[in-house]
Amino acid sequence: MGGCVGSHHDSTGSLNENSDGTGGRNQPLKRERPKWKSDYPMTEGQLRSKRDEFWDTAPAFEGRKEIWDALRAAASAFEGNDHLLAQAILDGASITLPHGALTECYDELGNRYQLPVYCLSPPVNMIEERSDEPDGSDPDCSAVDPNATTGVGGGGADPTAAVVGGESQLRLRLSTGRDLRLTVRSSDTVGMMKRRLQTQEGVVANTQRWFFSGRPLTDRLRLDQLNISRDYVVQVILSQPPAPPSPVLVESRTPEAEVAPPEPTPVEN
Repeated sequence: MGGCVGSHHDSTGSLNENSDGTGGRNQPLKRERPKWKSDYPMTEGQLRSKRDEFWDTAPAFEGRKEIWDALRAAASAFEGNDHLLAQAILDGASITLPHGALTECYDELGNRYQLPVYCLSPPVNMIEERSDEPDGSDPDCSAVDPNATTGVGGGGADPTAAVVGGESQLRLRLSTGRDLRLTVRSSDTVGMMKRRLQTQEGVVANTQRWFFSGRPLTDRLRLDQLNISRDYVVQVILSQPPAPPSPVLVESRTPEAEVAPPEPTPVEN
């Protein structure tokens, strides 16, 4: 994953070795989109998740946020073949391209920014996501293990025993820095496990992005397809923090205005 490598001027005014001496040159943005092949066949959803992970994490390490925002907008325009807009965004943010490519950029302070190729174009081995599989993100999708027997007819095994026997503990590490364990079943999809995490921790399912060994996990993947060994950690990036518990509403009372007692009515003799 690309990132930002800080490169600052030394006392002589020249760039340090991290910049490779290229920060002073600027070339117009080339029109050629990079061609690359993913380590594994990637769906559009996986590519989108991979990009979101980069854009969410890269600005947190080094570089200026306004430059990262400009680069993201320029990358989007570049992928959409709007080169004039992409170049205008770069010029407006004073971003220089020593080689005419967004894979290596510099801001006016000499800081170096590197964009990975997957943020600039899709892989050549992109695959279409199958729509005939049950989507675990669908709220109507049952979270019950389909391999569990129902015991109808008196000849089946005890369904409770079948469900309990297929359960295991999955280690998760949230982007908030918290580690936890989630009870899952081998036939659970990622979408089902997201909803389990929502029930357990109050994190909305569609704000979770799951990754294992750097690979984004789509909602339709089943746990038994992931080959996650025991005690291996699944990373969960949250686009919003868990909601805090609702405060107990306490009825507030305002001091009542003091009411003067009624004047006594004169009694006629």
